[in-house]
Amino acid sequence: MDWLHAILLGIVQGLTEFLPVSSSAHIRLTGLVLMDGRDPGATFTAITQIGTELAVLIYFWPVIVRIIRKWFTQWGPNVPKGDPDVRMGWFVILATIPIAVAGYLLQDMIRGSLRSLWFTAFTLIFFGILLWLADRFGRKARHMENLRPIDAIWIGLAQMLALIPGVSRSGATTTMARSLGYTRTASSEFAFLIAVPAVFGAGFYELAQAIQNPGAEVFTMGQTVVATVVSFFIALLTIRQLMAWIKRHSFLPFVIWRIVLGVVIIAALSFGWVEPLAGN
Repeated sequence: MDWLHAILLGIVQGLTEFLPVSSSAHIRLTGLVLMDGRDPGATFTAITQIGTELAVLIYFWPVIVRIIRKWFTQWGPNVPKGDPDVRMGWFVILATIPIAVAGYLLQDMIRGSLRSLWFTAFTLIFFGILLWLADRFGRKARHMENLRPIDAIWIGLAQMLALIPGVSRSGATTTMARSLGYTRTASSEFAFLIAVPAVFGAGFYELAQAIQNPGAEVFTMGQTVVATVVSFFIALLTIRQLMAWIKRHSFLPFVIWRIVLGVVIIAALSFGWVEPLAGN
């Protein structure tokens, strides 16, 4: 595949990673359109997400550094018991365990059957409806400081579903957080924080695998790096716009987009215009 495809896919990754619309589904579909039905692959997707998470690090840098510093010094005399940053560090760990375990155990499914466009269409629609219900009827009363261990575990279990293209990491975690009564801002901020270790872990794991097995993917390593850099700069802009949006608006436009896209995919599959599983 050529360099232009890599750049365009990097733009798509940066635009959709933090929106509750599933970046992996959009990467899959963009590859379908640009690359004669070929799938950019789980490896390409995971590596380019490193760029988007670097954007998260920059945007939330003071918060992340404070949490890490407090967590590593929590047993010292200068950190009070019950410090909120220490608690947040533990909550991020709790929420990361489910996706780490599932990502390791379900590698074959992640690269195979779970990338079927039938799954993608269903999850786009189903989880879009769940997001609307949670956003519409959630209590909207809890903030980040109200986060409980059991809530972190539930949100972590929701993040695990992001391994399926079409679910959306931010969509699943936000839906769970909203259903537990957290505000849109709190839901999105925690979704950003727990994505950092999960995405970096998956991205660097796939990067190591790609280095050990060069030539196994659609894109060369150089093209993948370019896509990752592009996704980083686009993501920086997207984060700011999303955080400003959710303070004033609901997630309804994203829900509508998910449902429309899911219906279009089902129609395309039903008429035989596309195949459920594409080659790499």
